[in-house]
Amino acid sequence: MEPNIKNIAVLTSGGDAPGMNAAIRAVVRTGIYHGINMFGVMQGYQGLITDNIKPMDARSVSNILHLGGTILKTARCLEFKTDEGQQIAYNNLKKNGIDGLVVIGGDGTFTGAKRFSETFGVKVIGIPGTIDNDLVGSDFTLGYDTAINTVIEAIDKIRDTADAHDRLFFIEVMGRDSGCIALRSSIASGAEAVLLPEKETSVNELINKLALGAATKKSSSIVIVAEGHKQGGAYDIAKKVKETFDHYDTKVTILGHLQRGGSPSSFDRILGSRLGFAAVNALIAGQTEQMVGLKGNEIKLTSIREALTAHSFKLEPDLMEMTEVLSI
Repeated sequence: MEPNIKNIAVLTSGGDAPGMNAAIRAVVRTGIYHGINMFGVMQGYQGLITDNIKPMDARSVSNILHLGGTILKTARCLEFKTDEGQQIAYNNLKKNGIDGLVVIGGDGTFTGAKRFSETFGVKVIGIPGTIDNDLVGSDFTLGYDTAINTVIEAIDKIRDTADAHDRLFFIEVMGRDSGCIALRSSIASGAEAVLLPEKETSVNELINKLALGAATKKSSSIVIVAEGHKQGGAYDIAKKVKETFDHYDTKVTILGHLQRGGSPSSFDRILGSRLGFAAVNALIAGQTEQMVGLKGNEIKLTSIREALTAHSFKLEPDLMEMTEVLSI
C-alpha cells in the first residue's frame, strides 16, 4: 500500500501506563516499514507547543519493551487547552512537515486530540493508554492488566501479615470514576469485600459482612476500596468501621502510584504492539479522529467522540455477583 501520509509524530500524554513504550516502538517501526518519516514528541502536548519534536529511527526504540513509564515522557499541559496554545502546536507540526499524529493516553488526552483535529484538520489516531480501563471501544486499555497484577502482588503480601495478626486491612486502589481495578483485583486476591464507585455500599452493609466473616472464624479480612467510592477513601471508611466494629486490629494501605509503575505484563506488551501497529495503518488508510481498541480478540476502530461521550459503562455482572458469592 502506498502511504498517503509522509510524516507521523507520536506522543504520550496524561498519566503514564505500563505498555506505552511497546506502543511507541510499534508506531515508530510500523511507520518506518512503510517508508514514513517518524517523529517523537517529548512531554506530550507541552512538547508540541515548545517544538520539542525529535526524528526517530528504528534504533530509537530498541530495548524499551520491558520498560515502564514512557521514553517520550508525559506532562499535563493547560496551555494546550487554549486556542492560542493549539495554534502554536499546529504551527510547529506544520514546520516539521507532520501530517499525522498518534496520541497515547486517556480521556483527557483524547479530548485535546479531538478538538485539535476538528479545529486544524490534523489527522489523529488515539491509543487508549490508561490503567483505569475507562474508555469505551476497548475491552482492555493499555496498562490495565499490569496494574491489576501489581495490586494483586501487593495484596498477597498484605494477606500474609493480616493472617498472622488477626487484622482487617483496607486497601485503596486507583479508580476515581472506574472500579475496574478494584473489582478484578478483589476476585483475584480473594478479598472479603470491595467498594466500587459504580455501586452503592453503605458502611453498615460492610460492617454486617465483616461481622459474618468474624462469626464464621475468618482470621483476617481484606477490603478493597476504589479511591472514588462515595463513602470516601480507605482512611475515612476504616475510621467509620472501627468505631462500631473492633473485632480486628484495623490497618490501611494506600497503593497509590505504585500501580502505574513496573515492567509491563506480556499482555500489555502485546496489546501495545498491536495498537501501535494498527494506529499507523489507520493513518495510512486515511482514518482520523479514531481510537484503536481491542474488542474480543480483534483490533477495532471507535470514533474518539464515541469513546468520550459513551464514557459511562457497566462492570461485568458476573464479576459483581462473584464478589458476593466467593467471599463467604
